[in-house]
Amino acid sequence: MSTQRVQDFMTPSPITIAATESLETVVKVLEENQIRGLPVLDQEGKLVGVISEADLLVREAPLQPPLYLTFLGSVIYFESPEHFHQHLKKSLGMQVQDVMTANPITTTPETAIADAAQLMLEKKVNRLPVLDAAGQLAGIITRHDLIRALKPQLSS
Repeated sequence: MSTQRVQDFMTPSPITIAATESLETVVKVLEENQIRGLPVLDQEGKLVGVISEADLLVREAPLQPPLYLTFLGSVIYFESPEHFHQHLKKSLGMQVQDVMTANPITTTPETAIADAAQLMLEKKVNRLPVLDAAGQLAGIITRHDLIRALKPQLSS
């Protein structure tokens, strides 16, 4: 697996969605293409995020305000209120840009498969958009693609 590169297993020219599309459109595209996530592009075609089934499920999860304590007129939060604000924004969002994961972790076509796998594990992501030298979306690689890369080694 050490000589295998992302470009050997990625899906080139993946299906994408615009940041301004509706969530209804996202669900339709995911279902029609039997995929679990999409790169999100802005009006200039630049990668700005990734939207996945997990992002859509956040909308259905109950909101839980952060735990806090008031002490001598001050509020002390036990967890960051930022997480609550992000969840609230996703819950109320109507467009892809409201729900997507912005600034996604990316890789390059020349990256070793082992390094891409390590990155996915460390960052706890299921897909990596692949950017070429010019920063343009060249493909996407998923955990399923990494399993395909392992298959020949497991059969020998």
